[in-house]
Amino acid sequence: MIHAPRLRALEARHAELEQRIAAEGIRPRPDDEQLARLKREKLALKEEMERLRRGN
Repeated sequence: MIHAPRLRALEARHAELEQRIAAEGIRPRPDDEQLARLKREKLALKEEMERLRRGN
C-alpha cells in the first residue's frame, strides 16, 4: 500500500490522542477546552485515515 507509512503514523498519533483524552477526562477538573481540541484533532485524524484506506 502506497500510503502505509502515513497511515501508521496517523494511527500512532490517534492512539496518543486517545490516551491524552482519557487522562484529561479522569482529572478532578478536566480542561473542557483542551478536551474539545483533542477530540477535534482525533476526529480529523480518523477522517484522514479513512480517506487513505479508501484510496482517495
